[in-house]
Amino acid sequence: MSFRDARDFLLAHATDYDAARAGFRWPELDEFNWALDWFDVIARDNDRTALWIVEEDGSEGRWSFADLSRRSNQVANWLRAQGVRRGDRVILMLGNQVELWETLLAAMKLGAVVIPATTLLAPADLRDRVERGGARHVVVGAKDAGKFDDVPGDYTRISVGEKRQGWLEYAETEHASEEFAPDGVTRADDTLLLYFTSGTTARPKLVEHTHVSYPVGHLSTMYWIGLEPGDVHLNISSPGWAKHAWSNVFAPWNAEATVFVFNYSRFDPSRLMSEMDRCGVTSFCAPPTVWRMLIQADLTALKTPPRKVVGAGEPLNPEVIDQVRAAWGVTIRDGFGQTETTVQIANTPGQAVKPGSMGRPVPGYPVVLVDPVTGQPGTGRPGTEGEICLDLRDRPLGLMVGYHGDPERTAEVMRDGYYHTGDVGSVDEDGYITYVGRTDDVFKASDYRISPFELESVLLEHEAVAEAAVVPAPDPVRLAVPKAYVVLAAGFAADEETAFAILRHAREHLAPYKRVRRLEFADLPKTISGKIRRVELRARESGERGPGEYRDEDFPALRG
Repeated sequence: MSFRDARDFLLAHATDYDAARAGFRWPELDEFNWALDWFDVIARDNDRTALWIVEEDGSEGRWSFADLSRRSNQVANWLRAQGVRRGDRVILMLGNQVELWETLLAAMKLGAVVIPATTLLAPADLRDRVERGGARHVVVGAKDAGKFDDVPGDYTRISVGEKRQGWLEYAETEHASEEFAPDGVTRADDTLLLYFTSGTTARPKLVEHTHVSYPVGHLSTMYWIGLEPGDVHLNISSPGWAKHAWSNVFAPWNAEATVFVFNYSRFDPSRLMSEMDRCGVTSFCAPPTVWRMLIQADLTALKTPPRKVVGAGEPLNPEVIDQVRAAWGVTIRDGFGQTETTVQIANTPGQAVKPGSMGRPVPGYPVVLVDPVTGQPGTGRPGTEGEICLDLRDRPLGLMVGYHGDPERTAEVMRDGYYHTGDVGSVDEDGYITYVGRTDDVFKASDYRISPFELESVLLEHEAVAEAAVVPAPDPVRLAVPKAYVVLAAGFAADEETAFAILRHAREHLAPYKRVRRLEFADLPKTISGKIRRVELRARESGERGPGEYRDEDFPALRG
């Protein structure tokens, strides 16, 4: 298949999972530049909106496919004049502003390597990215340029916005030619992106993707979401993280849909839903944190809900799915993927969604559950549990090259003919996979395996719980017992009465061996991308009672 053939095949079988799974083949590409060979082609004389940004003050901007093709040509020509060459690494650190998309397309056309960076990074983070990433150029918003004052290195400094002393001005791109000619071919396996992961357990890994692994690989993401030409797609994600490229660049533009962005300084669910109504959002993706905040508001305020709603980033708890279905009449469809891949497993359009399951392997992804002890694939029988892996004999196009500059770590995750995700799942009789937890998050209590996610899902069903994280706490009898760190919903006090109500709820809804026996009210440590750092919570546990901690033995009614 060509890229377009593969794309059109998935669109034609959007709701026929079996046919899509059986008939889809990744395109075999030797030379490919997504910005030139796809985006510019669909952009020719195309005045449909490609990017729509609404600001908090009500102002907005809309850019057509043709606009962005023309502007990215200008930016590419100007960057070339400033010394950006094929293979050069460029740190791109901008918010949700049009210059972000222009620069990404321009760098792609030049054959430069983009290192996406969130504006939340501190100088220490940026030093790591400049040094390990080998950055030769940085493109950054003027208000964040000062963060580079203490970042040594011989790199070109380009500022977007107001003038900065000693920095080149992005505004000069307006004077460059609108016609762009590449200086050579782009090989499909040329490096395009270097992503620093969020680092939930260690310092960030440097994930390497090519000109096909993300641009073409995100056909799987397009299929999962169900994006089609003409959709208006809103994805809640910050630039700098992989999910932004997933659903704010490649998946929607593969489908020729509109990327819609609502910029806000503080999350306001009512305002968000108002803009979704006004602008006709048809497709919506948000991480569990946003979904949990949304269900605290009046979901019925959204008069015309999107037809396609998905959740990604971390597993979505069934309670959230139920509330959204009741209010909007649509079912949130979970999906599973990583910075290292595109979507691997998902609830795809038109298929039954099983409570708690993240769905089935998407077309093009050979998923197997591997026994973590033997290293062999499981039987596939219902109830089989194992590490979620990809069979490298049928290597999916959306899989990374490896961890840049770290051959040992790459070899470790690619060992024995499988790519190891580090996540554990179980499979049912229909091939649906349910997330169990990270291999390093699952723990034993009284010799029973405990999945933190399962316990957290039950806790989140209680009205007092806004967020929860479960970790093992040392216990002299049981080796370890489940302990929950809880962030309370508005209106609830962090006191004995609330603790008793939550622990009682857990006792009533969990098997005895899974019972949450300790509870502490506390903020949850998170990565800069918003993922819970359970490793940090585990490190706190010494067996001593923590501040604000309650235990089931404190309540006679819970003993036993």
